[in-house]
Amino acid sequence: MKEPSAWLSAIPLITLIVLLSVTIFVFGSDSLAGPSQIALLCSTAVCVSLGMGVCKVKWSTIEQNIESKVRETTVSIYILLVIGMLSASWMISGIVPTLICYGIQVIHPSVFLASACAISAFISIMTGSSWTTIATIGIALLGIGRALGFEDGWIAGAIISGAYFGDKVSPLSDTTVLASSVSGTPLFKHIRYMMLTTTPTIVITLVIFSIAGLWMGNVNSSDTALYTSALEKTFTITPWLLIVPVVTAYLIYRKVPSLIVLFSSSIMAVVMMLIFQREVLLQISDSLFKSIIITMSQSTAVNTGVPILNDLVSTSGMTGMLNTIWLILSAMVFGGAMTACGMLKSFLHAIFRRMVKTRVGLVAATVMNGIAMNIMTGDQYISIILTANMFKEEYSKQGYESRLLSRSCEDSATVVSVLIPWNTCGMTQATVLGVATLVYLPYCFFCYLSPLMSIFHAALGWKITKNER
Repeated sequence: MKEPSAWLSAIPLITLIVLLSVTIFVFGSDSLAGPSQIALLCSTAVCVSLGMGVCKVKWSTIEQNIESKVRETTVSIYILLVIGMLSASWMISGIVPTLICYGIQVIHPSVFLASACAISAFISIMTGSSWTTIATIGIALLGIGRALGFEDGWIAGAIISGAYFGDKVSPLSDTTVLASSVSGTPLFKHIRYMMLTTTPTIVITLVIFSIAGLWMGNVNSSDTALYTSALEKTFTITPWLLIVPVVTAYLIYRKVPSLIVLFSSSIMAVVMMLIFQREVLLQISDSLFKSIIITMSQSTAVNTGVPILNDLVSTSGMTGMLNTIWLILSAMVFGGAMTACGMLKSFLHAIFRRMVKTRVGLVAATVMNGIAMNIMTGDQYISIILTANMFKEEYSKQGYESRLLSRSCEDSATVVSVLIPWNTCGMTQATVLGVATLVYLPYCFFCYLSPLMSIFHAALGWKITKNER
């Protein structure tokens, strides 16, 4: 195999950027329903052609790498399908409408955005999963925010900012464990060191949301009584429905695997449907059994008498996740081909090799690499692993402790993934919340302040030492 040059490696990336730009311009929000997938596969074809024709990479090598990348997403795909079931069953069973009604009464509009961020952060720390947090309490908070009159981008930004803060610092988080393990840093040492950059970032984020809440807190707040009344007329609102979130939280606390927790929660929600929401089910179909199957697997619509609420309580079940799964598979094919041909490593090494001579340059290169890997591979786990492996030797060579590397990876590869439309995280959260990635991106303050804070902290040099044993 011939080592590809940086210029050759850039060709598939430039092709992807151009094709994605064109598809987004032409198709807008519909670009994720097929055009983006075609852009990824066409870019893969360019990569494979160059790899086999110029670099003499065997097709069997490329195929094995693609299979490996796709295999890594298997559990995530199952989780996505179950999340589709969960979000639909929690809505039609009345769990989310109940949380919305109670939340509207408890949370004042002026503090809603900051509260949504803080609540998401707390739940995510406890669960160790931003995906589970957003798929459960995140959907309820989105409904409350809409009822209070906030724009979707602000609400989703607050939810995602809190959820990814918790995911980043929780010892139960797979990304936290992954970043610490691949860099060779003890887990709690990694978490404590991360707090030096993460704490000021979340404080700044909460201040921004608090100011925004005070500024927008009275928008359409007079309509909340109308929304509450419409939900109460359509669904049976009762505290008994809160048993499901409580049991779900307990299962998460007991560290039951996510797939089991989400599926069990969906089944409990189905039981609540049959007990409390028979009239709603009969709106979907004249057969209760058929209504349940449609709810879990297909699109449903419930008439509340208020158009905005009709959009909120409509669901798409597992079917709504298929475009996301399709995009994930296409992204993994592209990432696998680029890795097999050696183009990722060659391209990034050429860009960052001159930056790593100083402390600030080394951290900045690590952060930028984590972001670039998320863009090119479409997966945060691959980004964390490759970034840590690419810079591990350089950190050791310059005498920096491994916790600086693990923190730099988390400050970039973990939190930026949700901001990229074709990344597994960006696709998933946009699908679950029903808010396009580019809509919530400007308001995910925590996610893009984290990389900047990491570089700023490196410039200060506070608690960055060499050769600590």
